[in-house]
Amino acid sequence: MTSIKIVTDSTADLSEELLRKYHISVLPLSISIDGTVYRDRFDIQPDEFIEKMESAAELPKSSQPPLGAFIELYEELTADGSEVISIHLSSELSGTYQTAVSASNMVGGNITVIDSMYISKGLGFQVVRAALLAEEGMTAEAIVKDLENLRDRTSLYVTIDHFDNLIKGGRIGRGKALLGSLLKVKPIARLEDGIYTPEKNVRSSSQLIRYLTGQFVSAVKGRTVQAIGIAHADALDLAHRLKDSLLEHIPGIDIDIDYTTPIISVHTGKGAIGFTFYTD
Repeated sequence: MTSIKIVTDSTADLSEELLRKYHISVLPLSISIDGTVYRDRFDIQPDEFIEKMESAAELPKSSQPPLGAFIELYEELTADGSEVISIHLSSELSGTYQTAVSASNMVGGNITVIDSMYISKGLGFQVVRAALLAEEGMTAEAIVKDLENLRDRTSLYVTIDHFDNLIKGGRIGRGKALLGSLLKVKPIARLEDGIYTPEKNVRSSSQLIRYLTGQFVSAVKGRTVQAIGIAHADALDLAHRLKDSLLEHIPGIDIDIDYTTPIISVHTGKGAIGFTFYTD
């Protein structure tokens, strides 16, 4: 009897415990820091990356997994006749999805590649859901449809504490960044259609927590919350403050907090958080 095996990349922000529990295979993206290349979560952990990024001479650069790594993994997983569902970060943020598609076309097995249109916990939720449904014996086609519905019911917010990395990465002009710093602005963006879309500027972490909590309460009104996740770039205290605020509205619900992938941290800088949830 064939089975369905799940593949994702290292930006899913999933714990080793979950990866082992659901037998999920992970292909790492890479980070280059002052000429040295590290595989995300294999050669370097997110907390280590923050330290190295802070002292690096230049802003680290990220790169997608190589085509050969996808081909090798796909061939290994399909050798026994199993199917593969490979779920990856938004194609608007990385070429990883397209590389996965190219590799799937070069391997003889039955491989379905999915653009999650998310990153971090937004991607992770889809990966875990796919693994659960595969264990229940659902077909690949049915799993794909289920993930499309999940995607439509997901919200992901990203907050930035300072503008340094956005300047270094050329994603924001120095004048705008200087103005934002002088005003002590903390931008909040939302991931929509796989793209970061600016949504709100706040002046303090307290305002940030109130805004995110308000958006959450409004979005889940009359619905059942299926999962909540918070990922952070060395901002554990802020993540816990947001968690406590959310628990005031939905007491007892599980809220996972994890260090986010360096692929996000390199753009947002230290102090950022990602807040993701989905409903029924």
